[in-house]
Amino acid sequence: MSYDDAGVPCVIMRGGTSRGLYFEAADLPADPAARDDLLLRLMGTPDPRQIDGLGGATSLTSKVAVVGRSDAPDADVDYLFLQLGVEHASVSDRQNCGNILAGVGQFAVERGLVAAADGETSVRIRMANSGSVAVATFPTPDGRVEYRGDVAISGVPGTAAPVVLSFAGTEGSLTGGLLPTGNVRDVVAGIEVTCVDNGMPVVVAAAESFGLTGAESAEELAADTGLLDAVDALRTEAGTLMGLRDVAASPVPKTVLVGPPADGGHVRARSFIPRRPHTSIGVLAAISAVTALRVPGAVGHEIARGWPAGSGQVDIEHPTGHILVDVALDLTGARPRVTRAGVVRTARKLSEGTVFPR
Repeated sequence: MSYDDAGVPCVIMRGGTSRGLYFEAADLPADPAARDDLLLRLMGTPDPRQIDGLGGATSLTSKVAVVGRSDAPDADVDYLFLQLGVEHASVSDRQNCGNILAGVGQFAVERGLVAAADGETSVRIRMANSGSVAVATFPTPDGRVEYRGDVAISGVPGTAAPVVLSFAGTEGSLTGGLLPTGNVRDVVAGIEVTCVDNGMPVVVAAAESFGLTGAESAEELAADTGLLDAVDALRTEAGTLMGLRDVAASPVPKTVLVGPPADGGHVRARSFIPRRPHTSIGVLAAISAVTALRVPGAVGHEIARGWPAGSGQVDIEHPTGHILVDVALDLTGARPRVTRAGVVRTARKLSEGTVFPR
């Protein structure tokens, strides 16, 4: 088959605060190298504008979901997330993406990979990047996916139907441990940090450690090249401590800087992906950061002491609004253990058809 001539069936979908290309695994080359080459040409990478492809010239819009039926007994479909570069011809499978995940269940139903129920449907999704499982629940009145609804999420205009994501087995998704360095707190590049991996390897540091308040916009952060260099040096050194080896060219770990809330939330956060400031914050980065803050002795735990007792819900303030995540830990043992993690997102199908590589 010539993909150049025949093209590839594809759905373009917004998932959470990201946008990506969704494919059935059977429609792509089985060889990973051939698959990646095709995806780069479809996305228009490398090119900072991605003018000759479907990317949106940012890492948030240069994403791919590859979905197929799962052989795992606890999953309905497998979901492989691929992060494509923009200016550089790179394809990485070294992380999950909780935002793109928000559209996987609907894609699976509409492609006939999973049967829809009348009312709402839950799809068990094995995240192939880490082997952990998420359950996506969304409305399907009369057995049809409904994208319209009244749920608003910060960073996305308008409203849409809710997608409830519940995660299981995300501890140590890429590093093998919830606290991958073995410590609650480390000093990296002269900065006190907590390294955590609850679905996404994340380095948590206090915003004030970098001379910031945590109220800075993404644009202000992006203009400070000295800050970006310092953040990148921090996460590169931390990645080695977390067992991720050389992460200089890797999208993980992410860095999240935290501070006291200022807009009615529980904590203020500024995230980097991995060097560029995030205009909001990724789902799994948010969950991992909150996980760290809940551990006594961790960086930022003093902020968590004022959170309501008995509730796992945490309102995170980010540059374009708020995100509500649900994280609960069992702290009674020798090591903290995650008992619950979830978030509410939305998704919308933007286009469906055949896409052609350059």
